[in-house]
Amino acid sequence: MTEQNHSLPHADPDADSYDPAASSLAGQVDPAVMAELLSIRSSIDNIDATLVFLLAERFKATQKVGFLKAAHQLPAGDPGRETAQIARLRHLAAEAHLDPAFAEKFLNFIIGEVIRHHEAIAEDHQAAARDAAGGGAAARAAGSPGPSVAADA
Repeated sequence: MTEQNHSLPHADPDADSYDPAASSLAGQVDPAVMAELLSIRSSIDNIDATLVFLLAERFKATQKVGFLKAAHQLPAGDPGRETAQIARLRHLAAEAHLDPAFAEKFLNFIIGEVIRHHEAIAEDHQAAARDAAGGGAAARAAGSPGPSVAADA
């Protein structure tokens, strides 16, 4: 039986139905080899779970950046920051004996998602500001003072 890391919360109720011993190789290889394979795969499963939670934390932080940028009408992307981050991660990847080109592709994918999220946050922020301005103008036109809403609130 392989050891599983159950300290991480399950985001998916179907995750409990995951069979860590699932393999198309079962019954085709020496049981000792299969046991070693399953042990290594258990570590991979733990690393994959950690990566998912790390990415979730990273996106929580970048979401805060997106709200800050939207509130101050800053662009979704920051090419200078992105270039510096890519160079930094390529260097770290080389030090870690990971293909720097892979690290760059991975970071570019993440950056693309972050920018997409920032653009959506900015659109939502602009729509809310328009609605607030429109609602206030309509109320004033009708003779009511209407709510006082700042665009960056």
